[in-house]
Amino acid sequence: MTLHEPAVMPTYGRFPLTLVRGAGTRVWDDSGREFLDVAGALGVTAIGHSHPAWVEAITTQAATLDMVSNLYATEPQAHLADRLAALLPIPDAQVFFANSGAEANEAAIKLARKHGLASGRPTIVALEGSFHGRTVAALAATGSPAKREPFEPLMDWFRFVPPGDLGALEAAMTPDVGAVLIEPVMGEGGVLPLPDEYLRGVRAACDDRGVMLIADEVQSGMGRCGDWLAISRSGVVPDAVSLAKALGGGLPIGALVARADLAFGSGEHASTFGGGPIACAGALAVLDVIETKGLLPRADAIGDLLSRTVREAADEAPVTDVRVKDVRGRGCLWGIQLERPVAHEVALAMLDAGVLVSIAGPDVVRMSPPLVATDDDIRHAVATFVDALRRVAQTQGSPV
Repeated sequence: MTLHEPAVMPTYGRFPLTLVRGAGTRVWDDSGREFLDVAGALGVTAIGHSHPAWVEAITTQAATLDMVSNLYATEPQAHLADRLAALLPIPDAQVFFANSGAEANEAAIKLARKHGLASGRPTIVALEGSFHGRTVAALAATGSPAKREPFEPLMDWFRFVPPGDLGALEAAMTPDVGAVLIEPVMGEGGVLPLPDEYLRGVRAACDDRGVMLIADEVQSGMGRCGDWLAISRSGVVPDAVSLAKALGGGLPIGALVARADLAFGSGEHASTFGGGPIACAGALAVLDVIETKGLLPRADAIGDLLSRTVREAADEAPVTDVRVKDVRGRGCLWGIQLERPVAHEVALAMLDAGVLVSIAGPDVVRMSPPLVATDDDIRHAVATFVDALRRVAQTQGSPV
């Protein structure tokens, strides 16, 4: 059942479900019904729900030191910064901790403005269809008119170009441009991985012009796409990267990682809760589990199985039952594009059958399973998806 929530602002189009417990790849509602969760809290639950190592880490930390301000150093924050600097390819990296992906992107935008204003290059190029968050600057950087228009006019710091069009990006990089902001895998934009050759071209264009390259890896990073950063598979090293979601394993944390020569100085940015001991202890446990359990290659194996089984089902089923237009993604982040805008109806049908997914547009069903999902989990999710397509087609009286 769905809770009646009169005191909650109705900002979310909630699915008709109240969840009360989670473990591994499963969650349970308030009636005790079990669901396979391949929505993954929009990319958060990389190691599954309530992983024992994560629970132990945050419980121990909560009993040891819960919270102090950033006027003091704490061991969890220092250790997490060291780990991220060592794991990510950014040279001489330093980390600013925030509480969310939007905050990490706000920090990235502020960093770009700091350097851009100093050199007379305050404009930032971003991509059409991108999503960088709901706060004001992150929203201004978001290339989705439907999300922006209710709040316009917003700041005019951004210039938008089509994703994948290197010529358009180069043409937009006039002398007033100081930074380029991209999602290597555009999560809310339909789960669209940018081609490796395009990413390499963006890096070259930035190098030629002395422009900062910022990668928004809030949804795609921290192992979800089979590498610590999704952009790494192209061989590209960004100047700065924003992280969140999977990093915390369920606790709110975000991070901006940048070259030391670009980093904020004293008093230039701050966050009361950013990098708190409990959130950092949880993040360290997430990194430990991913490394010790070999979950980066496992993410690739899951992605291969998921994409292959969806394509096989689409090819083999009668056209009146299944109409899949495209299957795209990487690792444990996939978008299944339908030929009609019925993704929400398909997600509801899957929920009714006991599998949770999300959507990334009116015609894209998104699956972001945890990196600990089994092959049987993935096969069950795909079978449920295929059956949901059939059910929606029958309900609407026409093929999906």
